[in-house]
Parts: sequence; structure tokens; C-alpha cells
Amino acid sequence: MENFEIRFGGSGGQGLQLSARLLADALIREGRKVARSQSYEPTSRGGLSRADLVVAAKRIDYPLITALDVLVLLDQLPVAVSMPLLRPGALVIADARRAGEIPEGDHDLHLLPLSESALALGNERATNIVALGVLAGLGEVCEHDTLETVIRDGVPPRFLDLNLRAFAKGVELGEAGGPGR
Repeated sequence: MENFEIRFGGSGGQGLQLSARLLADALIREGRKVARSQSYEPTSRGGLSRADLVVAAKRIDYPLITALDVLVLLDQLPVAVSMPLLRPGALVIADARRAGEIPEGDHDLHLLPLSESALALGNERATNIVALGVLAGLGEVCEHDTLETVIRDGVPPRFLDLNLRAFAKGVELGEAGGPGR
């Protein structure tokens, strides 16, 4: 995709802002223009949270999302507010355990074990990085190597191994295509 809009939606504490920052950094390294916005409730854990990116090859005319091409759902909370914003045929990646109730519609749904995969690696907080790996594995948004590089550069050293394993697991899930609906 050359020009697109993406939302990471979930609840506070799931690393959505980190995911958006890492993806934005990767896209900028690939020569894209990126506008990033965010919204979250004042609670540090559990409230509705979202991070949005508007991506363009040349110039961004309007920095806020208007119609989503990609939606990554890590929790059920943002489903109701995000689904009406989908373009026809949009890619939807959802965590099967925490965001499994996705309405039918004209979208390409990949309901995947994102949080279960992170738990199997030892820490559910890596779910956001598993989701980035899925995006890379599906080949829809950004190059695998670029995302891996920004993860290496952008996460604290004590969490690097976990995040690299989470990213690799996500790439594996994405390359397998995941079970669409």
C-alpha cells in the first residue's frame, strides 16, 4: 500500500502508542510521510485507547484518519467506534481472545491468537509486537526488515529478546495468512 490509514485499537496498557511509533519510524525510514495521532482515556490501564497513522508516499493533505484501510484490534473496546470507519475491503487484524466479536462486513478479517502467542512467549504485554509482526508477515504495510530494525532500536534492551521473539511469531502468523472469517 502506498497511501493508507491505520488504527491500533485496544485498552490502556497494551502498548498501542509504542506500536504506532515503531511503525511510523519504520515507514519514515522507507521514505513515507506519516502523521500520527492518539487518543486514550485518563486511566493508565483498561480504558479505551487508540493510535492512528495516516501514511502517504508524497504529501499528507489531512493528518487525521477519515477512512481506515487497516485496523488492528487488541481488545473489544474500540470495535464499536472503529468499525464504521473502515473502507470497503479493509484489512482487520483482531486478537481472537480479547477482540473476538467482530461484526460481519466488507472487510478482510484475520482473527488470530495474538495475546495467546504473547502469553506462550512469557508476557502478554508483547501482544502489540506480535500484531506488528502479523502486519509484516501479511506484507501489507511495511518491510519486515525495517520493522525489525526499529524494534531493535526502539525497545528497552531488557525487553529486546522478548520483543524480537514476539515479532517473529507475528510474522509467522501473518505469513500463514491466519484464519479469515
